[in-house]
Amino acid sequence: MAKEQRSVSGKVVAITGGARGIGKATAKELVRAGARVAIGDLDVELARGTAEELGGSVRAYELDVTSRESIARFLDSVEADVGPLDVLVNNAGIMPLGAFLEETDASAQRQFDINVHGVIFGMKEALPRMLARRSGHVVNLASVAGKGGFPHAASYCGTKHAVIGISEAVRSEIRDSGVEITCILPALVNTELGSGVEAGRAVKKLEPEEVAEAILGALRTPRFEVFVPASTATISKFMMLLPRRGREAISHWLKADQILVQRDDARRAAYEQRAAKSEPGQEHAEEETLVS
Repeated sequence: MAKEQRSVSGKVVAITGGARGIGKATAKELVRAGARVAIGDLDVELARGTAEELGGSVRAYELDVTSRESIARFLDSVEADVGPLDVLVNNAGIMPLGAFLEETDASAQRQFDINVHGVIFGMKEALPRMLARRSGHVVNLASVAGKGGFPHAASYCGTKHAVIGISEAVRSEIRDSGVEITCILPALVNTELGSGVEAGRAVKKLEPEEVAEAILGALRTPRFEVFVPASTATISKFMMLLPRRGREAISHWLKADQILVQRDDARRAAYEQRAAKSEPGQEHAEEETLVS
């Protein structure tokens, strides 16, 4: 028997990295479903423009996910202005690409600060609010990169493995609490983060709206892992049944091991520059906290 779908109408949803990309598409999808949405972003002016575009009910706030204090202020403001938090979508993330030995220490640190600690801080600030009411849902943006290792994205893959592992452990800790945790695992998405990268043989490049629809679906019918597209779940399960040599051979045939290597760096230049400067106080720091 199919589970009865939960309504998101009237729910208070906070989205990190919500000014553009998947965050913006998710905000739009949830507004259509009747949710009360707040978006946080390092580029607060862009966030305000997005909020205005999506409708007067959407609120925009400045947010630096690398700072727990900033996340606490963001959620405090959301609850004061909109209402008790029902859903947190930990969406903010960056994906600089390049050979591991050529990656700067600052780049690796920045990826873990945003992609991992941003999720940790978000959960640590949101969960106590939800647990007190025995109701709520945290959605963490992971990636299919959290299930494998892709050349020229070693640190990024590490951050997404961490998101999945941390989420699974916390989910076990709060089991039967009334609070849900979901990981969304998209393949390559047509956002700035995926600029200059073409999809492989098995999976097409997604639009951010497809990921947004999957997030809404997970809120309506909670489950822990949501692959986007759903076909990648089958591929992932099949690959795990194979010995490592078999997995590597299939990955090579599908060209999955070359997707991020054979990229167009010229098309990625603007994104890479923003990702490198996605920190308050840096020169030209109008750059936003970029989204997965």
